[in-house]
Amino acid sequence: MTIAAHFELSYPGFSLAVEVRLPSGGVTALFGPSGCGKTTLLRCIAGLTRAKRGRLVVDGEPWQDDAHFLPTYRRPLGYVFQEANLFPHLSVRGNLEYGRSRVPDKACAQPIDRVVELLGIGQLLERGPGTLSGGERQRVAIARALLTSPRLLLMDEPLAALDTARKQEFLPYLQRLHDELEIPVIYVSHAPDEVARLADHIVVLEAGRVVAAGPLAETLARVDLPIRLGEDAGVVLDAKVAEMDECWHLDRVEFGGGSLWVRSCGHRPGHRVRVRILARDVSIALGRSEGMSIMNCLPARVLELAGESHPALALVRLQVGEATILARVTRRSSSALGLAPGKTVWAQIKAVAVIG
Repeated sequence: MTIAAHFELSYPGFSLAVEVRLPSGGVTALFGPSGCGKTTLLRCIAGLTRAKRGRLVVDGEPWQDDAHFLPTYRRPLGYVFQEANLFPHLSVRGNLEYGRSRVPDKACAQPIDRVVELLGIGQLLERGPGTLSGGERQRVAIARALLTSPRLLLMDEPLAALDTARKQEFLPYLQRLHDELEIPVIYVSHAPDEVARLADHIVVLEAGRVVAAGPLAETLARVDLPIRLGEDAGVVLDAKVAEMDECWHLDRVEFGGGSLWVRSCGHRPGHRVRVRILARDVSIALGRSEGMSIMNCLPARVLELAGESHPALALVRLQVGEATILARVTRRSSSALGLAPGKTVWAQIKAVAVIG
């Protein structure tokens, strides 16, 4: 499935003009600050908002163009809102059966038992929505959406109403859906940590316009994005657990640029993981240093330098083997080290977060 979308609309004080082509699988994040048009774009894709000028083609099938408009109820999609919107008079089982009843038997691709197991809601089936926590309600809402057998799943900041603890409980279930289901997901978020953990592809919006789009790792490694991530600037890399040091509770993970020691994540050697390296945790040296606490020191080459929001800082893009990482340094340090594109340096990585 490929998704090609073009929408133009305007309200007093806001206009949306986007043209995007989204990949056929995985999770695509619509990312940007509040008010940039993420939810409006998602609602246009769902058919809940009708753009005066719009075109949407899903897997070669036009859902909207100048000639016709497919209403929301006829679009084979699931939509999960910020609030779960469960039917309060039905049990969890009743809410799921309602979702299942919306499609004929021959079209039901997801068995109820499998969806219940994926989202860990088996123990909730006889309870009413009013007795559930926010995270439990959202898991039920996702299950109900999946049971409509959607060809496309839309999620509008499903974690926005949850506190930090509930988010951490909820994220592994979203990751299971990412790993085990083949349904393309379009996920709206303004939280870099959610995007880093879940997304494969990202579309960055600002003031109703697309300012960047592409694979997650490549796009996060850019230093020319108009939207700065501040303290959250960094990259996400796919890696594999290569070694466990049970004595010190550390794992060595391998990626395209070498290997890194990280806090133990509980996975056995061979397991694929996703790691996040923040620019603030990377320093640069001209030679390999000894006698320090930083365990990860990798040869690198400077690709690009860019200014930061504060005039004292610079963001440096580094090539490390096949991978690209970012480092935040002071402009004074950059000058003292003579940093310039092509210069060979050492990247000292203080901390690496294993996020999946």
